[in-house]
Amino acid sequence: MFNKSNIYVLIFKVYFYFCENFKTKKMKNITVIGAGTMGNGIAHTFAQKNFNVNLVDISADALAKAISTISKNLDRMVKKEKITEADKANTLANITTYTDMNAGVKGVDLVVEAATENIDLKLKIFKQLDEICDSDTLLATNTSSISITKIAAVTKRPTQVIGMHFMNPVPIMKLVEIIRGYATSDEVTKRVMEMSRTLGKSPVEVNDYPGFVANRILMPMINESIETLFQGVAGVEEIDTVMMLGMAHPMGPLHLADFIGLDICLSILEVMHEGFGNPKYAPNPLLVNMVMAGKLGIKSGEGFYDYSEGPRNKKVAAQFAK
Repeated sequence: MFNKSNIYVLIFKVYFYFCENFKTKKMKNITVIGAGTMGNGIAHTFAQKNFNVNLVDISADALAKAISTISKNLDRMVKKEKITEADKANTLANITTYTDMNAGVKGVDLVVEAATENIDLKLKIFKQLDEICDSDTLLATNTSSISITKIAAVTKRPTQVIGMHFMNPVPIMKLVEIIRGYATSDEVTKRVMEMSRTLGKSPVEVNDYPGFVANRILMPMINESIETLFQGVAGVEEIDTVMMLGMAHPMGPLHLADFIGLDICLSILEVMHEGFGNPKYAPNPLLVNMVMAGKLGIKSGEGFYDYSEGPRNKKVAAQFAK
């Protein structure tokens, strides 16, 4: 027979069992917002690890392009014998596309926003996500520089908002910066760190300051490389060669800027310049002018290099050719 003391013990055991299981609940259903380069890479990575992925974008054409890109990337992996045809088919079967955000976030455990690096757009998306997602859904942003705390402040769940800054190309790069906002809970941070490891990534926890770690160090280097070119110290190839051969960088900083997108580089520098109020983060005028002229790097076909014959056949852009 149970006495009153035993009943209380049982009640507490059941209570703690459910609390612990809630805390350690495995995330299986993921939504990715944005079908661009980062969004499709994130969707690919989750799907390949057998997560159920909803890929959401307002453009049906962007979604179709994303699935095509993922398929081609998987084909390359098959060709290199890193995965099988069955693995490819399973990965694609794990992805469902939506143009309706309400339908795309229904019942998911985690939403990863990977929309354009624009603060107003991100705040609008997170406010909407907070209203339509289940109360226990975690909200993550792939922002490369914007304050997690500021994004979380437009929601009623700031403890459940976190940064997941994936590196491009997402399926290949191991690093994920896990950025804690001012209110992000220890438990949410732990869950996202653990989940990142299941993706085969190496998550690194950082705090919420402009540029975080990766871009706070990288972007001033790229900006200084542009300044070096701007002052006529050396040419495009010469600057990149010095950094590759002298500093063992796999890609020169000007080529890397083209790869990232000069508009993205400018946006990150502007965030850091405004956030720190330090002139060392002020974007170089050459970078500003190139972005205004639509010379954005690989995605526009020209930046510091000309990619008209394809990304693998780059040559110095005519503007900088000697």
